[in-house]
Parts: sequence; structure tokens; C-alpha cells
Amino acid sequence: MRRGRVTTLQLNIGLRCNLACHHCHVESGPKRTERIDRRGIERILELLERNPGVETLDITGGAPELHPDFRDLVRGARALGRRVIDRCNLTILFEPGQADTDAFLADQGVGIVASLPCHSLENVERQRGRGVFDRSIRALQRLNALGYGQPGSGLELDLIYNPVGPFLPPSQPALEDDYRNELGKRFGIVFDRLLTITNMPIKRFAHELLRDGEYESYMGLLVNHFNAANVERLMCRNLISIGHDGTIYDCDFNQALGLPPPGPRRTIFDLEDLDALEGNRISTAPHCFGCTSGAGSSCGGALS
Repeated sequence: MRRGRVTTLQLNIGLRCNLACHHCHVESGPKRTERIDRRGIERILELLERNPGVETLDITGGAPELHPDFRDLVRGARALGRRVIDRCNLTILFEPGQADTDAFLADQGVGIVASLPCHSLENVERQRGRGVFDRSIRALQRLNALGYGQPGSGLELDLIYNPVGPFLPPSQPALEDDYRNELGKRFGIVFDRLLTITNMPIKRFAHELLRDGEYESYMGLLVNHFNAANVERLMCRNLISIGHDGTIYDCDFNQALGLPPPGPRRTIFDLEDLDALEGNRISTAPHCFGCTSGAGSSCGGALS
């Protein structure tokens, strides 16, 4: 596996979150305090300015919006003409100090990728906690009112589905139709795309699999459904993942495992030209079968 040209910089801005979801591969939650510092934020903006080939800044967490410098980072990246994605858990919009976050995101033209692991209350709350479904629906309605997901608005609103158990996601187009019908009919909600993401057998989900005696069978499922056609489309080919300490990884999942690229450990302060990463080897491990199985999986949804 070799890296292509870097077009997306994905930053885990911090691990603090108002939720503690069962499937969270970075194990974020309300008690986590790790976050990138101001120097790191400024360095990310420097790298974007010096590397025009990087088209997208993809901000994840934790709940990215809880970082005190989140808005400065967004403004800086948008001023540089970059597409910015906020990976939003939706419920954050109802937390103290976040009352105008949705309006800020709309004003800056930030694309929102929102977690909604099902269109039913039972499945969402089984994975994410009591009361999450209702708040998620109300947040989506607020975003729609601002123009998100509306035709011609330019405000992108994508939803993320991930399975609630040890199985592969269903067909992304078919499930997207189900989401549109159910959310539209019941709540009047519209969105742009549904992205299906496979649960990676790492961290909290791996602990759950081991506890229930399902780890080996789930890994067998992933391995037996390996699809070589997905390899060329893997997100690690054109994305680099930055940890809250500035360390560079091949993807968010490798970051969660502390698995750096082959060779010496490098941070955002060790590089000026991100094109220098092109052609470098990519670290792989058993969890990579999660991205290559079936229709494939990435932060942008199914691959084939």
C-alpha cells in the first residue's frame, strides 16, 4: 500500500465529547481532556496555506465544536478557500455555549457530516444513549431551517449510518432511500447523502465483541468478505490523519491504535510540503479488513 497525493487533511481536534457512544473508536467522552493546542491550530492553517493541493479540512473529535479554537480554525481554513467538514454528533447543538453553533457553521459554509446510526429511536439510543434520538431529530430540523440539505443552498448535510452490531452495513443506496422516506415522512427532514461506515474491530467496539464472544466471528466476516476492488479507493491513499498531539497517521483508525506510518514518527511540525508523503508506505493491520470488506468503508461512506 502506497500513498497517493494528499487532498484531505483530517484533524482529530480533541477527545472531549458530550456523548460516550458504544462504537466510538477513539473512546471520546465528557471526561476526556486531550486536545490540540493553539500552536497546533496555527500550524494546521500554515500547512493549508503552504499546500494548495490539500482541498479539504475534515475536523473530527470528540465533539469538535467543544474545542475553544474550533471557530478560529474554521474561519482560517475558509479564508484560505478550503472546503471544511465538521463531523457533528448533532446533540452538541443543545449543549451550553453552543446555541449559535449551527448559525456559525451555516455562515461559514461548513459541510456537516452528522452521526445518525439509524432512523429508529430504539437503535440510536441502544448505541448512543437515552434521549439522543429526539435531540438529533430536532438538530436536523434546525439545520434544515438554516438551509442545510436544501436543494441549491450550497450547505451540505450528510448523515452517517453504522451498524448497531457485528455485521456489515447494507447497500448504501437502498438504505439512503429508507432514510429519506422515514425521516421525510415522519419529521420533514431532508439531507444530501447517507454514508455507510463499517464498525472497526478496535477500542470500544472490540471490547464489546470480546465480551460477547463475537470477536473471532466478526473478524471472520470481514476477512471472508474482502473485496480487492476497494483497495484503490481507500481513504488512506489520499488522506492524512492528525492527532491532537500533532502526530501524523495514515487514517483515523490507525491514529486510535497509535499505529504510525512506517519509518520515524513525524508530526505536523516536521513537514512543510505534504506532497513529500506521496509514494510512502501505509501501515496496515487486521482492522483494515473493515475498510475493504463488502462495499467498502471510509469517512466518505461506501467505496463501491
